[in-house]
Amino acid sequence: MTHQIALNFEDGVTRFIDCKPTETVADAAYRQSINVPIDCRDGACGTCTCFVEAGEFTMGEYIEDALSQAAAAEGYALSCQMYPKSDCVLRIPASSEVCKTRQANFSATISEVRQLSASTLSLTLHGEALNKLAFLPGQYANLQVPGSDQHRAYSFSSMPRDGSVSFLIRNVPGGLMSGFLRERAQVGDSMVLAGPLGSFYLRDIRRPVLMLAGGTGLAPFLAMLAKVVAAGGSAHPIHLIYGVNSDTDLVEVDKLAAFADALPNFTYALVVVSPDSTRPRKGYVTQHIDAAQLNDGDVDIYLCGPPPMVEAVTQTMRERAIHPASFHYEKFAAA
Repeated sequence: MTHQIALNFEDGVTRFIDCKPTETVADAAYRQSINVPIDCRDGACGTCTCFVEAGEFTMGEYIEDALSQAAAAEGYALSCQMYPKSDCVLRIPASSEVCKTRQANFSATISEVRQLSASTLSLTLHGEALNKLAFLPGQYANLQVPGSDQHRAYSFSSMPRDGSVSFLIRNVPGGLMSGFLRERAQVGDSMVLAGPLGSFYLRDIRRPVLMLAGGTGLAPFLAMLAKVVAAGGSAHPIHLIYGVNSDTDLVEVDKLAAFADALPNFTYALVVVSPDSTRPRKGYVTQHIDAAQLNDGDVDIYLCGPPPMVEAVTQTMRERAIHPASFHYEKFAAA
């Protein structure tokens, strides 16, 4: 039996390693040619200190000078003395280049392109190489636009399954990627993706969760919710507010309904800016955040949307004097 350990580096690159319960994370990393920072290997220097974002583990022997009790209580650990008891996510205080590893590239082919609305495209890629792809729900990949040397970043909108992954693509007038998908893409066309990347991903759910999505910012939440379903649900409430400009911009609502059926603690609300909307909730996402969902600040907030939305939510939290337990966000803008 092995555990999967996600190593998140300072430059946004994430690499996954397998670690046996009887070996330390540092030894497992070196066995798989990833040189995480380390010096003594004896729990004496503190060079290998990392932050454990998620997962259970035990520690071997170490001295107080290497890791204080206060730091250990906050979630820090020494990778040279850390023995995993479950899958874990670690934040490594070094770049992937320093650790002698690099962003992974995967070759795939287009298996489906769908126009979900005038503003949104769905892209599904398939390939044998993708069976080796692992990422944290919420992360993104850089996709190379076929026929060019340009890349565009998109969040995964599904977890890997049978060698396939999906993305939601904003349909941008004159956009390089969206133009290719609309006008030239064919099933079987080759595409290269690099990743996973990013620090926006679902952490362990230890309190109520509020998810705020704007437009194609819905994508990472679809992957997150799929992961929650696969994990058997959540003991804490999860509420998603999904905002768009017009009724026709709403996509994947059937998937949200399916998640609500599968997860008793999951609810969602659709918000449309246009005053002509037939939906009951009109305006902006910030106007539909209830006090109960903020839980007096004992809440983890995840936000993915365009920069003005991120700024508006941040301002709303200040005005309402809410200091969430954690606030994770991903901004995106058309290239």
